Amino acid sequence: MVNVGIIGAGRIGRVHVESICTQVPNAKVKLLADPFMTEETSAWAKGMGVEATTKDYKEILADPEIDAVLICSSTDTHSPISVEAIKAGKHVFCEKPIDHDVAKIQEVIDALKDSNVKYQVGFNRRFDHNFEAVQSAVAAGKVGDVHVIKVTSRDPEPPCAEYVKVSGGMFLDMTIHDFDMVRFLAGCNAEEVYVEAAVLVDPAIGEAGDVDTAVITLKMENGAIAVIDNSRKAVYGYDQRAEVFGSKGMVATANDSASTAVISNENGVTGEKPLYFFLERYMAAYAKEIKCFIKAIEEDTDTPLGVMDGLQPVLMGLAAKKSLEEHRPVKISEITM
Repeated sequence: MVNVGIIGAGRIGRVHVESICTQVPNAKVKLLADPFMTEETSAWAKGMGVEATTKDYKEILADPEIDAVLICSSTDTHSPISVEAIKAGKHVFCEKPIDHDVAKIQEVIDALKDSNVKYQVGFNRRFDHNFEAVQSAVAAGKVGDVHVIKVTSRDPEPPCAEYVKVSGGMFLDMTIHDFDMVRFLAGCNAEEVYVEAAVLVDPAIGEAGDVDTAVITLKMENGAIAVIDNSRKAVYGYDQRAEVFGSKGMVATANDSASTAVISNENGVTGEKPLYFFLERYMAAYAKEIKCFIKAIEEDTDTPLGVMDGLQPVLMGLAAKKSLEEHRPVKISEITM
């Protein structure tokens, strides 16, 4: 049994509490920490099976019985708590992104050197059954040499302007998942990024200094061209699709929906809308990524997404921001320098 401490009891922290307590039998949440812990949240957590709660995450790091830490707190705390946890000898699962600052991610990389700590980054979409099937087909050579990758990611509703101001912007908050997905499907890193973007959904997002609609093209190390299209608002629901086209064919995935039932009558042919948002679409993926993390600890193997997998999408996001600002293609090497 792997004893786990979770730092952060917000939306994503609650997701992991629920998935571990209900779907990961070889792990136990010993302690849940949040500086804003309330009696209501504490009661909910204990009802789920969490042993105890606290307002001080350092209690998790100091507890010798806790083997691993899940960092689900605000983004600005991810890298410093990662370093603290590594120094405390705890295995770390860190929600994306590790940080928006490459230098701070490097501090985590440095802390991991000469340590026996397992480190996994929370890009849950890799564990979705649809995207896993696409990647498996590509890896098995069923589409031949990869020529074009297309990723569509559109949220059902835009975030509030206040969130936009602290999120790091769309490229480091929303598109970062798509950057990781492109790497996952291509099997390599990106070399160059070019962005066209606009504010077409909510003027308040533009006033906050961000964009809400974008098309991003990437040149990959294996020669493939990737295209990502993003929108902060798709009126029909959470639109999450991918396609890989190659020399021998194509593999693509559609959206998940509540059912595959289609009604055909004199009024037309209609079906279900996509599942509404990420909690509905990806709950199974959240559980699977934690199962893989726990397995890596128990079997002393590498995690499926290490710290370098956390670095690359941030580099891509920073390159995207630079491309938009300077109206030109930006090489990833410009960001690493």
